[in-house]
This record gives sequence, C-alpha cells and structure tokens, in this order.
Amino acid sequence: MKVVVAYSGGLDTSVIVKWVKETYNAEVICYCADVGQEEELNGLEAKAIATGASKCIIDDLNEEFARDFIFPMLQGGAIYENNYLLGTSIARPLIAKRLVEVAIAEGADAICHGATGKGNDQVRFELNAAAIDPKIKVIAAWRDPNWKFTGRMDMIEYAKANNIPVSVSAKKPYSMDRNLLHISFEGGILEDPWQEFPEDIAVMTEPLSKASDVAEDVVIHFEKGICTEVNGEKLSPANIMRKLNAIGKKHAVGRVDIVENRFVGMKSRGVYETPAGTILTAAHRGLEQITLDREVMHLRDTLIPRYADMIYNGFWFAPEREMLQAMITESQKFVTGDVRVKLYKGACHVTGRRSEFSLYDDEIASFEGAEAYDHKDASGFINLNALRLKVLARSKQKRY
Repeated sequence: MKVVVAYSGGLDTSVIVKWVKETYNAEVICYCADVGQEEELNGLEAKAIATGASKCIIDDLNEEFARDFIFPMLQGGAIYENNYLLGTSIARPLIAKRLVEVAIAEGADAICHGATGKGNDQVRFELNAAAIDPKIKVIAAWRDPNWKFTGRMDMIEYAKANNIPVSVSAKKPYSMDRNLLHISFEGGILEDPWQEFPEDIAVMTEPLSKASDVAEDVVIHFEKGICTEVNGEKLSPANIMRKLNAIGKKHAVGRVDIVENRFVGMKSRGVYETPAGTILTAAHRGLEQITLDREVMHLRDTLIPRYADMIYNGFWFAPEREMLQAMITESQKFVTGDVRVKLYKGACHVTGRRSEFSLYDDEIASFEGAEAYDHKDASGFINLNALRLKVLARSKQKRY
C-alpha cells in the first residue's frame, strides 16, 4: 500500500508518518505545499525521510496561491463573522487539489491528513478532495479506529519515545499554521478565551509597543479589483503579499483575536496575523467606494457572509461558489485605480482614492452651487418614500 501524507513537519503530521507506516504497513510519501511557510520549510525533506517517509515532495505554489485563491477571494471582500480574513481556509482547497494530483501521479492508494476530528480542516480537505476526485480514498488519522492518541500531550510523548523531532513542547503546546496570507495560533494555552495572547509568540506583526512611531503612506494600484502595484512598483501576486506583509508587520497591522463558530458546531478561539490581507481589504473597499454602483455594492455586500461561509466551510470547488465568483468578477470590471492608506500603530486608514472610472462627481456632491443638482427635487422624493409610513401611522391612530 502507498499513502501520500499531507505533511507540514509539525507535531501531528510527524507522528502520522510513522503511525501510517506501522498501522497500514504502507510506503509513505510526504507532500508539502509551499504556500508561504517561510523558514518552517527548512530541513523538511530530511526530517520527513528520517521519520520514515520514502520521499518528500515540496511544491512551490506561492504564485498560484496568491493569483488564483487569495486575490479572487479579496475581490469578493470575504470576511468570516466580520473578523476573520480566512487565511487558513483559503489555503486548503489548493493543498487538497495538489495532494490528490500527486497521489494520482505517484500511483498511491490513499491520501492522509492530520486534521483533528474537532476542527474545520478535516471538512475542507475532504470536501475539496472529493470535488477533484470522487474516488479518492482518505485516511483521516484522528478519526481512524486505530488512532490511540487522545490529545497533543500523548503525541508529544510518542514523538519523544520514537525519536521524532518536533518543536512543540508542554510549555508551548499551541498550534501554528502559516502561509502568504496569515499565520494562525490555536489550541493549548490559547484555549482559555480570557488568556491574553503572549506577545513573544507573534510572528507576522510587531507588538503595538514595538510598532513604528512614524506613520507610513502606501499607494496601492488595482486593475479590475486585483492589486498589481505597490508604491508604483509592479510585482507578482506573491511578491505583493510579501511586500505588504513586511510593511504591515512593522506597523503592527493585521492581528485579530476572535472566538469563531466552527463548521462542526463548536466555538474556537484563534489569534490571526494578516498584515497584507488587512491592508488590501481596506484599500480595495476604498476604491470600490468610488467605482461601484450603489445597488451593485449593496447586492454584493449582502452576499459576502454567504461567500465567506463557502470558503470557511470547504466549498471552494462547489458550483455555488463558482457561480458567485463569476458575479464578483463581473462587479469588478471598473474597480481600477489607486488607493492611499496610512499605517500607524496597528491601524490602516484609507486617506485617498482615485480612478478614471470614478462615479464620484464633486459638482453633484458639493454643497456649493446648484447647477447639477436641484435641492427642490428632494421634496417629491421624500414625499413618495414617506407615503407608506404615513398610511401606516394613520392606521395605527385609528386602532389605538
């Protein structure tokens, strides 16, 4: 039997490599999707081989991730429960897609992931994998009847007993997941929602106490709702993310501490650092304010929670998400122009917008002059909109 394991080199997947090999008497191929983990990938191949894998495939997906997943999602303004910019969620469909493709190419009998039975990722991996290949066999380690571990402490002890090198310890038993868009911190010491996030474990944002004392202006250029330039420099999608992450980090921009509602039914506390995503979301919204028609914007905004739910719950490759994405793409035809944002002490403020497709007309909006807009026209408008309210009020007066 041959199994392709979704491998990160963390505690869970390091243990799973040996567990799959022993439990299923299988050859294990480790697959790691490089979606911006940075130094976390150092020594990964050697570690996988030392843990028992026959080989380790590391796939550079940074540009594809930014171009085909992050940027289309940002076009739609997707924010889950008004706070979470979906950093982990949006990486899962790409990883699942490539995991299945690698399994097919390697002639594997199954794929395996280390997502827990309490988490969202198990749903995301398996729904997206099913959409790519409905016949693929999935080994979900945490739900497997042969899995004997009850928690991370058990796994730490198993790793020690089997000489499996892991960076997690009883002193820092939280989970981290990093990519181009964000880094997440969950579990362990963070499971108490009253416990303050320890500043010393932050990675992609500086603590407010260490943020720059000098505000910084950044000009972002969009073409049809997609960022193409930062401060006049044209960059690839992945490099745009890297540049804005670096700028946002020094100004402590992009950290949120939330308790979210997981798809599987429980509440979960997470701390997320999303510098570039926070900046791009604010800037994109600023440009839409002058380029989107009012009714188009309002209709799109009613669909944002549903769109965010689709991504969060693992339905990226579902037909409803693809249909909605087509609508989003259509809405962005004229979202082209520049936005200036000011970054300072954890905040990102839009301070300027300009576009050749701007719908903002200063002659109409100005309080001065009356050539383009006759104030008297508002009387009939108000009277017509007040008609049903007056009828309702008269009805109430008769009854009471």
